Amino acid sequence: MRYITAGESHGPQLTAIIEGLPAGLEISPEMLDLQLARRQQGYGRGDRMKIERDRVDILSGVRWGKTLGSPVTLVVKNRDWENWLEKMSPLAEHEGQAEAVTRPRPGHADLCGAMKYGHRDVRNILERSSARETAVRVAVGAVARGLLHALDIRIGGVVVEVGGVAAKPSAEPYPQQWAQAAASEMFCCDPAAELDMKRLIDHTKSIGDTLGGVVEVQVLGLPPGLGSHVQWDRKLDARLAMALMSIQAIKGVEIGLGFEAARRPGSKVHDEITWNPARLQQGELTPYQRPSNHAGGLEGGMTNGEPLVVRAAMKPIPTLYTPLQSVDIATHEPYEASVERSDTCAVPAALVVAEAVVAIELAQALLEKFGGDSLDEIRRNRDNYLAGLRDF
Repeated sequence: MRYITAGESHGPQLTAIIEGLPAGLEISPEMLDLQLARRQQGYGRGDRMKIERDRVDILSGVRWGKTLGSPVTLVVKNRDWENWLEKMSPLAEHEGQAEAVTRPRPGHADLCGAMKYGHRDVRNILERSSARETAVRVAVGAVARGLLHALDIRIGGVVVEVGGVAAKPSAEPYPQQWAQAAASEMFCCDPAAELDMKRLIDHTKSIGDTLGGVVEVQVLGLPPGLGSHVQWDRKLDARLAMALMSIQAIKGVEIGLGFEAARRPGSKVHDEITWNPARLQQGELTPYQRPSNHAGGLEGGMTNGEPLVVRAAMKPIPTLYTPLQSVDIATHEPYEASVERSDTCAVPAALVVAEAVVAIELAQALLEKFGGDSLDEIRRNRDNYLAGLRDF
């Protein structure tokens, strides 16, 4: 499975084409819109979330609610497009009808992108580099989630930190954590930490600043053996890290203990292995078990049958209402950076995007492992593989 996206932040629409989906997978606009609605939620968001009200149109590859095996096209229209029709027009006749943006914003792709592509109007860069692009990636991720669900794999996540305010680790099972996060404006399952996060966001907004944070994605039901150890580009942990780092504003990724593993001796890091045939009667995939999950479900570039646990660190949004200093590329004079519409904190939205890209990578890994042109064929291949694991 592979996909590409196209479109600009203030263009008419964002588009994604997904190739390699099996036939027979159920897809509905409602299941896609649900994830886009989650992306627009969260305490600390700006006014644009009130404008967008994102919806997905399915233009190809699906008939009567099920995939055909042909490419699937998804579109998220920009409901503000009429206000940008001439400024972002693809027609040469409209050239010059919008003032060039010559003042790059610190922390964005503006300056290095303009230098790379030779643009003297920074809008040619900021429109595509905008995190608005993640809306259609969340739609692709919703399709991938559907495939995971069809293969008995569940995915969710929580916000674990905002601006240095850390939530206490929960002892609840992951599905319970997801339910608690769904009821929280911060997508957090620690009520006390949520209140502190909101207070910090309110204060930060009042002084024109922004906040980042850390999100954690958790996945249950993954069979051992997704990914591979034999080549660098087939290691699943590497692919997950790349997918998460491709999200705008993500600056760090951890799997399992992550950086904490570097601070502990090996005896406190590596997960011991036990064998318990009774696990099969409990619905587990193999009789092998790890009493701890410091590895976060991945060893040697492959899933090991334990829950996948991956975290991503988001930097503060670089568009500040108390502007930073920059330089005008037309005059080379210093100035205070311009302000596009912005959020004070978009960490909850980052969690939804992180879940989406993790789902996409896992869907790709599943299809590589089990193959098949239809969902039924993939299920047969998976069931045959799992049957072998029970006797391993």
